[in-house]
Amino acid sequence: MPRFLVDLERLGPEQRRLFKRAVRKFVGDLKAHRPPHRSLGIKGLHGYEGVFEFRFAGDGRALFMYGTSPHSGDVHILWLRVGTHTIYTNPQAD
Repeated sequence: MPRFLVDLERLGPEQRRLFKRAVRKFVGDLKAHRPPHRSLGIKGLHGYEGVFEFRFAGDGRALFMYGTSPHSGDVHILWLRVGTHTIYTNPQAD
């Protein structure tokens, strides 16, 4: 998680806005028990079991894992990295 926070701080204002908007869409779908919207391009990251990629802009990507929520029936997201395609060089960095 610390690496994700460093990555998040490095995003420009427009990228940060687009990321937050996409996260709201993603969380809304999860809370409504719908599959994530196709525009988010969520798919497993090849070679990293349990890690998924999330598209929020043309070159905007985030990597995450599903976790166990402390709230029954809720989904928990563990954000790993956020940025451009360069985040793929070390997807699970701490």
